[in-house]
Amino acid sequence: MTKKSKNRFILIKVIIFSLAVIGMVKPMYSQSQERDSTFHPYHVNYWVTGGIFVVGIPATLIGAPLITHKSPLTNADFQTLDRNDINPIDRWALNLDPSKMGYYANLSDNTLTGIILLPALTLFDHNIRQDWLDIALMYAETQIIVNNIYLYSPFGPLFQNRLRPAVYYDALGTSGARTTAWNRSSFYSGHVASAAAASFFTAKVFCDYYPELGCKKYLLYGAAAIPPLIEGYLRMKALDHFPSDILVGFGVGALCGILIPEIHRIKIENVSMGLYSSYEGTGISLKWQPNFGK
Repeated sequence: MTKKSKNRFILIKVIIFSLAVIGMVKPMYSQSQERDSTFHPYHVNYWVTGGIFVVGIPATLIGAPLITHKSPLTNADFQTLDRNDINPIDRWALNLDPSKMGYYANLSDNTLTGIILLPALTLFDHNIRQDWLDIALMYAETQIIVNNIYLYSPFGPLFQNRLRPAVYYDALGTSGARTTAWNRSSFYSGHVASAAAASFFTAKVFCDYYPELGCKKYLLYGAAAIPPLIEGYLRMKALDHFPSDILVGFGVGALCGILIPEIHRIKIENVSMGLYSSYEGTGISLKWQPNFGK
């Protein structure tokens, strides 16, 4: 079996696993499938979402190339390397086979493609499918925000210059795989962040449409953790990231995948403003009563 065939085989297994997870969770709410067609848990403001697209997409296109504009590594950089400076947990990434880094890098890219498509599974549910446009817009918004946090936050590669694990492998010599400027962008893992955003977004949408799942929803969130962890493992095997890079990417993506749909559950109404006067003074009052998923 060729490397390309192996990649496709593993990608198919990831997709089948994802379908199996949905299949196992489906019976949990099958008895309540028929619900009021007026139930729409999300409230998407198309002007705000459109503004995120208008600003976020160009920002991503501008910021992504800037990462590659760092200076390549030199002999002076290699001479200062010390594996003992790496904490014990991250040192796991320094005991791998460098001859397979290209294979795992390619495999991680293909696997990420499959994981990013996970939210499409929600459209197999007829209650969710009726809101397909809002779901699609929210998901696109989530990935745009995840990408821009990666690019422009102080924790991302534009501000951090942590060296990738590949740099510490003398077996790679002074090849481009070791000296490229890309190797100054280990912290944190953007691949894992995008994967976590996709899987946790999928779980969040299912849970919001079926609140009667109760505590069983944590099974779905537990399953959602598996695809980004697989992606993280592949990124480490590709010598692109340390475990801590993967964990931070996981956290950023998971938070965005959960919080952005949650924000869209808030419907702003019953907002009132007025003047008030009391013995303590005079001022302006603002009252807001948010409704969640009504």
